[in-house]
Amino acid sequence: MRLIIKKTYEDCSKWAANHIAEVINAAAPNEKNPFIIGLPTGSTPLGTYRELIKKCEAKEISFKNVISFNMDEYVGLTGADDQSYRYFMDTNFFNHIDIVKSNTHVLNGCAKDLQAECDNYEKMIAAAGGIRLFMGGVGNDGHIAFNEPGTSLTGRTHVQLLTEDTRVVNSRFWGGDVSKVPVKALTVGIGTVCDSDEVLILATGRAKALAVAAAVEGCVSQACPLSALQLHKNAIIVCDEAATEELKVKTVNYFKEMENS
Repeated sequence: MRLIIKKTYEDCSKWAANHIAEVINAAAPNEKNPFIIGLPTGSTPLGTYRELIKKCEAKEISFKNVISFNMDEYVGLTGADDQSYRYFMDTNFFNHIDIVKSNTHVLNGCAKDLQAECDNYEKMIAAAGGIRLFMGGVGNDGHIAFNEPGTSLTGRTHVQLLTEDTRVVNSRFWGGDVSKVPVKALTVGIGTVCDSDEVLILATGRAKALAVAAAVEGCVSQACPLSALQLHKNAIIVCDEAATEELKVKTVNYFKEMENS
């Protein structure tokens, strides 16, 4: 595992965008061999999306031969709902880059058979050739996508009941009204994420400090889904200084030394 420590949220966003652009450009994707990327929603990746949009506008990267699979979607929301993750991705990213819209995939939270939708999503990822890089964020409790603490670390895409804590945190998008937040979501599994060639997780702010410490210094445990990255061959956590406040000083110094060597 690599731990990239930057001073601010903006620095983290720029580093992540630069890294993603470098990886995609190095792969030199084409129509017959596209680059498959996994993408998150939420407030944390917005800075990275803004930086990638700038790079696309400056012709430093193209998404024409990129296929995307998003992490999750709320059950019961259509893509036209302004709180759906399809709407979020279109509004904040896809509509501003040169990606082919039919190459963007988000789970259908209104599917008649939700488990069949999840199973088909896994088949689509496999048929595309597997995800090369999966970017994600992390919840205050260490959850990735909507894989709450206690979720299987080898699980696949599934229907997930959301915890009260997650719904309270996400209620900020509904004016603070928890009752409006869906109680279920469709989400890729931790196993789905860790099957990718590379995992890049963004963790910024003091609220993420306990999760970062548990994932980096603690044991691999369902209590902190982020800790599964310890077993991944190519995992990166990008965090600002505020998110390292629960780490030991020697841990912080070690990772800074590794990146500066």
